[in-house]
Amino acid sequence: MYTKDGEDYFIVDSHIALWDGREQNCRNIHGKQFIDCFYDYHRNLSPEDAVWPYDEYTYYGGERLMKDLFTDGYVDHAIFQPAYLGDFYRNGFGQTEEAWALTQQHPGKLTYNHNFDPRNEQAGLDRLRADAERFGLKGVKLYTAEWHGDSRGYKLTDPWSYRYLEACQELGITNIHVHKGPTIRPLDRDSFDVADIDAVATDFTDLNFIVEHVGLPRLEDFCWIATQEPNVYGGLAVAMPFIHTRPRYFAQIIGELLYWIGEDRIMFSSDYALWTPKWLIEKFVDFQIPADLDEYSPLTTDVRRKILGLTAARLYDLAVPEGLASKIPVEPAAEAAVGASA
Repeated sequence: MYTKDGEDYFIVDSHIALWDGREQNCRNIHGKQFIDCFYDYHRNLSPEDAVWPYDEYTYYGGERLMKDLFTDGYVDHAIFQPAYLGDFYRNGFGQTEEAWALTQQHPGKLTYNHNFDPRNEQAGLDRLRADAERFGLKGVKLYTAEWHGDSRGYKLTDPWSYRYLEACQELGITNIHVHKGPTIRPLDRDSFDVADIDAVATDFTDLNFIVEHVGLPRLEDFCWIATQEPNVYGGLAVAMPFIHTRPRYFAQIIGELLYWIGEDRIMFSSDYALWTPKWLIEKFVDFQIPADLDEYSPLTTDVRRKILGLTAARLYDLAVPEGLASKIPVEPAAEAAVGASA
C-alpha cells in the first residue's frame, strides 16, 4: 500500500517478469541483443540512482524481486507476464518454474500468467490445456513478434490463434495480455502492430485484451480501436518511465488514454525489472498534467487509485481493503444493466 497526503493507494503491478538473460542462457547472438536492448531501456529511462549494474540486471532472482516490489516498492499484488523466446534462450527468457515456485511461496502476493504460441499448433494447444490446469491460469502473455523457426511473428487473427483464443474461453483464461509496443532488438517492429486487436476484441467479447505498452509508438491507432471495443484495456508498461525523462510526453500519453478510454481501462505496471515500481509510483501520485495542456482531464486521487490497482484488481478478482473496494470500477455489462433499470 502506498500512502501520500493521507490518501491510500492499493497497488497492483500488472506486468512483471523474472528473467535469465545471462550469457550461459543465450542460445545465440540474438539473446545478447535482446537483453542489451532491455538494459538500454532501463538505463536511459531510469533515474540515475535507480540504474542497476549490467550483470545484476541480466539475472536478479526471486529474493530481489520480492524486496524491490513488496518491501521497497509499495506493491500489494503483482502479475507475472513471461516471455519465452525459445529461439534466443536455451531455457527460455522468462523463468517459468522459478516464477511459479515464488508464486506458491507467497500466496496472495503474486499471480502467475503463462504464455503460448499458436504456431505450435495442436501440440501447443494440448500444452495450454495442461498449463491452465496446473497454474490455474486467469491470464496469458502473448508476444506476437517472437521468432519461431523461419517465422518472425504471427497475428492474433491467424486461424490457429483463433483456436487458442477459443480454448481460453473454454478454460476461463479471460485476460489476454499482448505485447503491442516498442520493438526490442532483433524483433521486427511491424510484428507488434496493434491492428489485429480490433478483430479479436470484436469476435471474443468475453475476453479482456490488455494491450501492453498501449501500442506505443502507435498510441493513436490503439486509442481508436479501444474506444470502440469495451473489452480492450491499456497496460502502461514502458509508458510509465517517460514520467521521468519526458514528463510532457507522458502527460500526452495519459491524457489521450483518459480522453479515449478512461481510467477504468488503464492499468499500472512497472515492467519489472525493466524499471522498479517505487519511483514510478511516487512520481505518478505526485504528477500533474501541465496547465497549458488543458484539453486533458486532471489526474484526481480516484483516477490514480483505479489506474494504480483497482482496475487490475477487478480483472483478477483480487481482495481489496474495504475502504477502497467501493472505488473499484463497475464492469461495463453491470453498468449497462444499472442504466437500463434506472
